[in-house]
Parts: sequence; structure tokens; C-alpha cells
Amino acid sequence: MMAFILVMSLTGLQNAVTEILPEFSLGPLEIGVGEFVFIPIVLILLFRTYWAALAVPVGEIVFGEILLGEFDGLGAMEGLFLIPVCYYFAAKLLQDPENTTQLAIVVFVAEALEEFLATIIDIGKVYVGVEELEAVAGLPESIIVLEGVDFLVQMAITGIGFGVIPALYLYPKLHGKIEPLLGMEPFQGRRGASMAGGVSIKASLAVLLAFPLAFVAGAVSEVGGAINVVWEPEFLAVYGQHFIAVPIVVSAVIAIIVWYRVTRSA
Repeated sequence: MMAFILVMSLTGLQNAVTEILPEFSLGPLEIGVGEFVFIPIVLILLFRTYWAALAVPVGEIVFGEILLGEFDGLGAMEGLFLIPVCYYFAAKLLQDPENTTQLAIVVFVAEALEEFLATIIDIGKVYVGVEELEAVAGLPESIIVLEGVDFLVQMAITGIGFGVIPALYLYPKLHGKIEPLLGMEPFQGRRGASMAGGVSIKASLAVLLAFPLAFVAGAVSEVGGAINVVWEPEFLAVYGQHFIAVPIVVSAVIAIIVWYRVTRSA
């Protein structure tokens, strides 16, 4: 439970901070930092439990959506289905925690797998939501191209710049130090072990099952209707952009309280 709350609060904190970072438009593309993905991925690699992975989208929903008044109902369920299984699948691939090549591949795979499946779902949602898509010549192809380019941009910025590179520094610094504080044994692995030994049948099946569920949730959220419960109080419109400080402060306070209790217990 402590690991879940810690991951949830830190993920919510980084998600809220990225909300205030500027984005730049390059034609139809918006270039910006999607998230500091190294934070949740490193924590999942340390704790190596599905509950830590599940805490990532929960933190985004609570601190990045609900507290800002932007809860999208079934649209939020898309990440709840995809992110935990993709990150947990990738985390299981790390078999030698001292192997920086494995670490880099695992972090990249975690973000790439989730981004790729989310891109496929986004393309599918357009086809579902726009009934006359085929009536406009070249529109289906242009959507696929734009989503593909956006995927590559996000992988370069978020996946490598704010994923692989900082994770290569942060994970060795925390490995073996933070887990005992939460009463967990650090993952030792085996020197020279192949990543193939970390392929989990259950984790693979979870990804295959989560993908269609996430697609259905995303598609239904686009269509709308009574089944999609959306909660959108206009906090930002009423209080202004400085209201983003609320989830930042709340998530930071929760993380500090959890860390204080963990260190005192240790």
C-alpha cells in the first residue's frame, strides 16, 4: 500500500508539473514534454509489482484530471487499462539490474509499447467518431501519417530525453536503497542473464487483453452518451491557470508524508 501511494503521488506530481510546461506547435503537431516518464518507470523497476504499475494511471487520473476538473469518464479508462500492463510487461524484462543496456531497452520498450498502442487506439477512435471519414480524399492517410509522426516525436522527447537518459542515472542510484525502506527485498537478478528469461506469459496476455478493452473504452468515450460519465467542473476557467498549483501541492504533500512514515518505520 505504501508503494502504491508513493508511486501514485509522485506520478501525479510529475503529471501536474508537465501540465504547466509550454508546448510548441509545428503545423498540426504539438511538440512538448508529455511527461517525466522516467519517474514512474524507475519506481516500477524498483518495486516490480503490478500494484506499483497500476498506481501510475491512478495518479494521473486523481491529480492530473479529477483535481483539475477534467475527468473524461471512459476516456480515462484507456490509460488505466494500457499503462499498467505495458509498464509491468517491460519491467519483467529486466533480468540484470547492473546491465545498463538492458535498463535502457526496458525503459524504451515500456514507453514505446504504451505509446504505440495508444496511437493505434487514437487512429481507431477517429474512424469510429467520424462516420464520413472516407468521403474526404486523403484524410484517412493524413491522420495515420500525423499520428505516426507524433509517435516518433514523443518517443524522441519523452521516451529518450525524459525516459531512458535520466533513468540510466536514477535507477542505479536508488536500486537497493529505497526498497528496504518499504519492507521489500531489492531485485538482485542474475549477472549476464538474458532479457528473454523475463518474458512473462501472464504479462503478455494482460497486454493482449487490455488493448481491446482500452480501445472500446476510448471509442465509447468519443461517441459519448449516457454510458460515458464525464465530470468537468470549470476550475481552471474560474480560478485561472494558477489552480494547477493545487494538484502539485496536494501530490507533493502526500509523497512527503508517505516518505516520512516509511523512513520512520525503517
